[in-house]
Amino acid sequence: MKRLSVLFAAMSLSAGVFAAAADQIMVHQPYVRLAPPNAMATGAYMVLKNGGEREVKLVKAENPASQTTELHTHVNDNGVMRMRQVADIAIPAKGETALKPGGLHVMMINMKAPLSEGQVVPITLTFDDGSSKQVEAKVVKSAPSSMPAQHAH
Repeated sequence: MKRLSVLFAAMSLSAGVFAAAADQIMVHQPYVRLAPPNAMATGAYMVLKNGGEREVKLVKAENPASQTTELHTHVNDNGVMRMRQVADIAIPAKGETALKPGGLHVMMINMKAPLSEGQVVPITLTFDDGSSKQVEAKVVKSAPSSMPAQHAH
């Protein structure tokens, strides 16, 4: 009986170590910014919280509303803020990363049709272990007032 308890404890511990990244990540306040008429791109924003014991990287995002979806950040290029694509977005163990205007975000490029306020866009997030999570992001005119001003990275 004691061996069975030790075996069960070891299996439980290893299951926690090998849990899918998508199961460790909680997504808070996902939204898509309403783009001006005829705009060909917009951004999706959210807070990614990692409840796991290891860093997780968001490596891909997809949605049915745009032809192209990329992970982006803003960089200061000789005093001019420019958007740049990034390979991944890290979410620290037991921490969080905010995707927000002026910072890290999901860029939706070449919109297939104009979005309308209140519409919901499904976004599939894929992590470095290949697992994925779908979130429902509501289209809004401006960011929710409770979105954090800074991101942990």
